[in-house]
Amino acid sequence: MMDRLRDCWRLLLVLFLGNVVTALEVPLDLPQPPTITHQSPKDYIVDPRENIVIHCEAKGKPHPSFSWTRNGIHFDTDKDSRVNMKPHSGTLVIDISGGERAEAYEGVYQCTARNEHGTAVSNNIVIRQSRSPLWSKERIKPIVIQEGVSLVLQCRPPAGLPPPIIFWMDNNFQRLPQSRRVSQGLNGDLYFSNVVTEDSRSDYICYARFPHTQTIQQKQPITVRVLNMDAINETMAAYLNETEFFGDAPAEERRPSFLVPAGSPSLKMVLRGQVLELECIADGLPTPEVTWNKVSGELPTNRASFQNFQKTLRIVDVSEADAGDYRCTAKNRLGSVHHTIRVTVKAAPYWITAPKNLVLAPQETGVLTCRARGNPKPTISWFMNGVPIENAPSDPSRKVEDDTIVFTQVQTGSSAVYQCNASNEYGYLLSNAFVNVLAEPPRVLTPLNKVYQVIMNKPALLDCASFGSPLPGITWFKESRSSILVGDPYLFHENGTLEIPVAQALNSGKYTCVATNIFGISENHVYLEVKEPTRILKQPEYKVVQRNRDVVFECKVKHDPSLIPTMTWLKDNGELPDDERFIVDSDSLTIIEVRENDKGTYTCIMNTTLDQDSASADLTVVEQPDAPRDLELTDPGARSIQLTWIPGDEHNSPIKKFLIQYEDALHDRGTWHNLTEVPGSKTTAHLKLSPYVHYSFRVLALNEIGYSLPSQPSRQYKTNSAAPDENPSEVKGMGTEHNNLVISWKPLTGLQSNGPDLQYKVMWRQMDIDDEWNSATVANVSKFVVAGTPTFVPYEVKVQALNHYGHGPKPAVIIGYSGEDLPGAAPEIVRVLVHNSTLAEVYWEPIAPKSVRGKLQGYRVFYWKERSLHKHNGHGHSHHMEQQTLTFSGNRSHGKLPGLHPFSLYMVNIRVFNGRGEGPTSTSQQFETPEGVPGRPTYLRVTDSNLDSLTLEWGPPHEKNGHLTGYTLKYQSVNNTNELGHLEELTLPANETSITLHNLKYSTRYKFYFSAKTLMGTGPSITEEFATIMDGGIPASPHPLSPTSQSLRPPHHKAKPVSPVFGNVSSSVGEDGTLITWEYWGPEKHIYVEYIVDNSGEDWQKEMVNGSQSHVLKGLKEGLAYKVRVVAKGHADHTVHHSEELLVTVPAMASRQVDIATQGWFIGLMCAIALLILILLIVCFIKRNKGGKYPVKEKEDAHADPEIQPMKDDDITFGEYSDNEDHKPLKGSRTPSSGTVKRDESDDSLVDYGEGGDGQFNEDGSFIGQYSGKTERDTVQGHESSEAPSPVNAMNSFV
Repeated sequence: MMDRLRDCWRLLLVLFLGNVVTALEVPLDLPQPPTITHQSPKDYIVDPRENIVIHCEAKGKPHPSFSWTRNGIHFDTDKDSRVNMKPHSGTLVIDISGGERAEAYEGVYQCTARNEHGTAVSNNIVIRQSRSPLWSKERIKPIVIQEGVSLVLQCRPPAGLPPPIIFWMDNNFQRLPQSRRVSQGLNGDLYFSNVVTEDSRSDYICYARFPHTQTIQQKQPITVRVLNMDAINETMAAYLNETEFFGDAPAEERRPSFLVPAGSPSLKMVLRGQVLELECIADGLPTPEVTWNKVSGELPTNRASFQNFQKTLRIVDVSEADAGDYRCTAKNRLGSVHHTIRVTVKAAPYWITAPKNLVLAPQETGVLTCRARGNPKPTISWFMNGVPIENAPSDPSRKVEDDTIVFTQVQTGSSAVYQCNASNEYGYLLSNAFVNVLAEPPRVLTPLNKVYQVIMNKPALLDCASFGSPLPGITWFKESRSSILVGDPYLFHENGTLEIPVAQALNSGKYTCVATNIFGISENHVYLEVKEPTRILKQPEYKVVQRNRDVVFECKVKHDPSLIPTMTWLKDNGELPDDERFIVDSDSLTIIEVRENDKGTYTCIMNTTLDQDSASADLTVVEQPDAPRDLELTDPGARSIQLTWIPGDEHNSPIKKFLIQYEDALHDRGTWHNLTEVPGSKTTAHLKLSPYVHYSFRVLALNEIGYSLPSQPSRQYKTNSAAPDENPSEVKGMGTEHNNLVISWKPLTGLQSNGPDLQYKVMWRQMDIDDEWNSATVANVSKFVVAGTPTFVPYEVKVQALNHYGHGPKPAVIIGYSGEDLPGAAPEIVRVLVHNSTLAEVYWEPIAPKSVRGKLQGYRVFYWKERSLHKHNGHGHSHHMEQQTLTFSGNRSHGKLPGLHPFSLYMVNIRVFNGRGEGPTSTSQQFETPEGVPGRPTYLRVTDSNLDSLTLEWGPPHEKNGHLTGYTLKYQSVNNTNELGHLEELTLPANETSITLHNLKYSTRYKFYFSAKTLMGTGPSITEEFATIMDGGIPASPHPLSPTSQSLRPPHHKAKPVSPVFGNVSSSVGEDGTLITWEYWGPEKHIYVEYIVDNSGEDWQKEMVNGSQSHVLKGLKEGLAYKVRVVAKGHADHTVHHSEELLVTVPAMASRQVDIATQGWFIGLMCAIALLILILLIVCFIKRNKGGKYPVKEKEDAHADPEIQPMKDDDITFGEYSDNEDHKPLKGSRTPSSGTVKRDESDDSLVDYGEGGDGQFNEDGSFIGQYSGKTERDTVQGHESSEAPSPVNAMNSFV
């Protein structure tokens, strides 16, 4: 019982001490036993071409010395000149460059490092030389094998150290293709589940690569000939004496069987932590498929993989749980076979707890623990300073308990190095751990004033690494040492580290750690800075981009301003391609002209010294699909075939449909036609074909981007000939002459012909007359002419296709007509009914159907105005107007004639017409139109203006449309705000042409409405505005007229204008052009100078004036006379005001002739002629100054009296406010008449009016065309007289 309690206490003590005593890193300035820091691997294979280096490094205080053993015997390095030990190191360098063989130094080496405090030893290091022996020479006979039989090509490489890597290649150093049928086994052999004729070749070569020496050995090439039974029978005699012959019967399909492994269930042992590879290779025809499963459990998904086309199961990092039975199954359509492999897992020793260095103060207690596992269970052995512990000096403070050594109340001077060895049959573990007895005050090892930077919300770890013996206690303070840090949010680790699990900005600041033990105290200050996290605000987005377009990935980031960020872009977790198309900016990645291989996942990573953030987006590159390939034609029929194909790469955009096209090499070579379409999910199409066609097919694929290129054409497929399936379409019968019938049709295409010698059988007979069909067979035409037919009679017509193989189907019958002739009779006019002054209706007797001699199209009525019925238009003179035509379709007997002129004499006749043309003209008949309302008066103007009276003058309408019975004058005043006053109305006799209105207000505008009337009513009005003058005879103008502007007009006694806006217009001609000056008082801002060649009839040319009252015309041609005026335009670009016209003559500039003659007689003659001309010019000027006549003077004399010679209408502008330029109506005014003649309304249908001719109709049937009244402007222009040039103009023109 006491022993059991004692064991329990020891166990609790070990557990307690193991938890509180941790390994310490002793500063190198303090005494300490040796520690091995670096050594060579246990199994060390060396390259015989290089020096052998065996590493052994150690530390300690004082620095340790080194020695070696070889195969358990002391290795004296001083006795071998080729062996050197590095200074201050135990590393051995064995120089074999002088020809010494490396194998002479093979063996088991162990290094020992010792100082006054103890001895450490290394592992046993086994030195072996790598070997790459040559392949033995052998003559390999060719292998002849029957098709379908299994085959194994053996490699059998020479044994090497380490084992070589095996691969099969051909003479061109290209790897041989492998598949489910052909694969390489783990032993390096090449296995064929079944052979095919394509396996025949003479360069099956096995290569062995030895990794340490980097050499490759090659086996002799193996020749394989695969024969089918026919070839075997033919070549058997040639090979029986030279080769092995496999098989004497045709290879049939067979169930699977295993080539590897062989026999009954097999066993496999693997060590823990190694890689387990299980292999099953099967023979069979068809090629078997191999699958794997674990009989009593599941395969480890994270560590298991299938290789070599499912033939190899590979499990990495094997554990004891991987032991068990594994089953491989080989299966084809004839059956299956299984093989079970039992796997056992053994384990070399592996650490559970390795012993750690132990630093103890005098009188302290400690524990060394050495725990290991393995299969079988490892044996634990303890050593002290390299000597088995049972042979070491005894120490009362030390007690060994199996895998544990307990030290109690240790004394100074008991420091030593202890070794623990755990071993079983599969290996061993060796670990050194020292016990160092020291009495040392605390020291803080963490650097002073170290700054820690962490990201907000992340853990912060503040180190306080310390050393002391006994182990010092650690206390933490923040900012000041007023209070110890305890509890939340702080965590304290055994090694002195202070942890803040979730750092916040308020945790920033100065921290102090204090280390204390019985020998003293030590402290250190560190600083914590909490930074803002790095965050990607705008992540890159998924992109679908068409090839050759650009794409931009954005990656906008926020980070702590005190940290320096670095943006990195990755493609598929690797570096971006080294391509100038990839442009990286501060917050984006641009790819120029995207290519297909640019697709992938792009990741932007924002790194700082403390953290990073990343975001990814995929790029999909799309383009038109690749062309389909491998077109194949199957299942041929008389009129059908099956087409199959393999789609091309769809380039990340699914194929929507396939378009199938065909070429007819017989009828239309080189032209491809669309045949049909099939959905993108299908790769076959059943095609309906036509006879007698040489088909080739091709396929195009369509995706979201567009059509692919066409596939390569299929092989040609020729269909057999047959009789036509259809007859020509669009059959018509129509005569072109009065005695023929032209039968036409749309010919069949080559595809429709169905066979050679395509012809057409044309059949016809006169309807209701002939019983028998007339026929003719023609070829290569699309019409046939039947001559000698009666005029315009119906025929039955049909056309049938036929070829060398027969006739087409029964054709349909159509009705046609033979040719028409011109009508043979004229209609007879019965009467003309005049409805009103502008509308009449004519009635006629239709002609007999026989006289039409064709299909009646209708009647054409021709009418024209002979003359007006006014007496002054009589005198026997005809004013014949342009003839008008109205067409009335169908069999009509009457029609209306709109748009007539009132009070006029008209003539009318009629013709019938058919499809051939018009017949003879009927007898012309005349009719008269009654009076209508008159047109607008020609003009209305002021001839005299006083303070309270205006004298008006007018001209009668051009279109009187009857006898004038008088005039109506209406007027009303207009104030400054454009409001209208009371409307006055006067009725004037027809023979008056002027009137004086008295009792008017002075300086007042008046608006006048003047119209003429007949017995039929009042016509449209002419509207003008005039004004009385101000008191004193000064015109009511916003600006007074200058004397110059008034002097431009010759003096007369008529009224002066009211409110002139232009004055003092003059011109002068200089070298730079013609200068036009004026004065302007109007409100308009748009001023132009307009000019036109005198008497040219051209349009006015204009140049805009830029805010001045002068302008130079530079475009006037020399030697021409121009009319020039200044105009002001409103907002709608219509003329509001214009000045009077100036006549400007630009003189012709004589060109100077320079004679270069140098003869004296010529110069004298020229001087004489010049003197004579000078004398003549002097005489002419003298005569002119004495009053000689000249053309301008003659005109002035002819028009000296303005009362005798009336002025031009345009000059009478005083007192006028004309609204003939479409001014806006005054406020409160009524809209005047439109100026068009009002027509009588009619309820007749539009069918009574003709179809065209020269007339047009509006919606209500009224006529718009020949009878349209002239505008007032045209009327006025037609009556104005030529203006007499003023003296000023004459002088300007002379200059």
